[in-house]
Amino acid sequence: MQGIDWAAAEAELDAAGVARLGPLLTPEECGALAALYDEPGRFRSRVVMARHGYGRGEYQYFAHPLPDRVAALRGALYARLAPVANRWAERMGLPVRYPAGHGEFLARCHAAGQARPTPLLLRYGPGDFNCLHQDLYGEHVFPLQVVLLLSRPEDFTGGEFVLTEQRPRQQSRVEVVPLGQGEAAAFAVAQRPVRGSRGDHRVTMRHGVSRLRSGQRHTLGIIFHDAR
Repeated sequence: MQGIDWAAAEAELDAAGVARLGPLLTPEECGALAALYDEPGRFRSRVVMARHGYGRGEYQYFAHPLPDRVAALRGALYARLAPVANRWAERMGLPVRYPAGHGEFLARCHAAGQARPTPLLLRYGPGDFNCLHQDLYGEHVFPLQVVLLLSRPEDFTGGEFVLTEQRPRQQSRVEVVPLGQGEAAAFAVAQRPVRGSRGDHRVTMRHGVSRLRSGQRHTLGIIFHDAR
């Protein structure tokens, strides 16, 4: 976390809605987290994407208590992203403001019935993909989230992390975000502000994963709001 250039990251988030943060996990930590996928007692639910039209592949939401490393990253990243979230809310004319500490924000979620943890592990094999989507789980939504690649890029082909941005009366813009093992990217969950000739306006963001052509790909997703 201390090696992140947060000024550069915030500038990238403002400019493109996504920012690479650099490596946050060691290869050993990546392997240990990926291995948890085969320990069902660690998770509250498993989703097979093809059953719901979400794509192909599967993911599992962690149960409480979260793994120590995941919980630590969630709290530390929230604290650095909350000022960005508040600035975005102000620019988009939204009344919501986010507290400095993640515990306070989770208390807000839980009071509204959003008490299920949302950090998740995703696993893809050949032919798997994740359709473009937004991770919205209730009334309270933190506008940024983080993805970390747990696999080595040389262990799979395809499977690119992609984002789309739809601006009013324009065609969608697509961005591919390459990551190394243990590297993280922060990105907009659903909307972000963009400055135009007449001031700020909102654009809609979605994210997904392109078709994996070979190998296996594990990722960790850190979502800061809990779910109903």
